[in-house]
Amino acid sequence: MRRPVDASRVREFLRALGAEAREDAHVYLTGGTTAVLVGWRESTVDLDIKMVPERDSVFRAIARLKEELEVNVELAAPSDFIPELPGWEVRSPFIVREGKLDFFHYDPYSQALSKLQRGHAKDLADVREMIERGLVEPAKAMELFEAIQGQLHRFPSIDPGSFRRRVEEALRGG
Repeated sequence: MRRPVDASRVREFLRALGAEAREDAHVYLTGGTTAVLVGWRESTVDLDIKMVPERDSVFRAIARLKEELEVNVELAAPSDFIPELPGWEVRSPFIVREGKLDFFHYDPYSQALSKLQRGHAKDLADVREMIERGLVEPAKAMELFEAIQGQLHRFPSIDPGSFRRRVEEALRGG
């Protein structure tokens, strides 16, 4: 098992990955990676990323860099767990440009709703932090949840009723 990844190690990975890229792409960081860079967690177990468009050369670099830098890298995004929220790319805050790669935090609303769908204690704590730090506004989050309601059937593991209850409960407190 690899040691936890702190903010300096995340930034080291971003620099190294950017140096390897031969074509422009956007890389979206999500989950614990966002939590570490924004500052409400000291470390994460893995770096969760999504690349748009996908670049084979960057995937090859990831495979090598994860060994060289001793970090776990997962290809994961909120849209793997819940329907894609409209306008997610526009709401994804820019972090830095390294080489030909632009790095962003994946849309905080998408992250929050995805975490609420899972409902783990750590995920619920992350959502509270996102609200407290002003990254997520509860009324807007509820509006976006309503926008994807009709697509929940595309994710068979989601129980729409319990998902709605978790969203309402979490956003009521914000």
